[in-house]
Amino acid sequence: MTASVSLATTRPPFPLRAFVLTCLVVSIWVNASEIFRYFAFVMPMTRETLAMVPGVAPMDLTVFLAWGLWDTLLVAMTVAIYWLAAERFGEGWGIVVLAGTLSWLFFFALFWLAMLNMNLADTSTLAIALPWAWLELVVASAIARPCLWKFVQSNG
Repeated sequence: MTASVSLATTRPPFPLRAFVLTCLVVSIWVNASEIFRYFAFVMPMTRETLAMVPGVAPMDLTVFLAWGLWDTLLVAMTVAIYWLAAERFGEGWGIVVLAGTLSWLFFFALFWLAMLNMNLADTSTLAIALPWAWLELVVASAIARPCLWKFVQSNG
């Protein structure tokens, strides 16, 4: 006969404080990268591709609020995916790349492939947006790596 062990009792609790602090640190990088990529490449390319659409890619309060929500979700999920992968497979640079790549697939590859499928983007935009976004999220995971564990060790 085998004894059953509840995984809930063998795992440490989720480090909420460390998670929030890590998200704040990672958000600095993600926001800077997102803003630069959007204004330098994506917005002009989207306006060119969708020139027939009136008011495409506007810059107003509604857009900035939506962008803030997008970046918040992006950062929280990237840090959460890194934490889950590191908890399961251990810390290491391979896990950083894995977590960044999974986040990239969930957020950017899916988004841009849907945009391309609906003829709302072209391959030249994807050729810049996708690799940049992949690098952005791998770097975000790399930033999360030391921050998360430092905040956990400081009673996070």
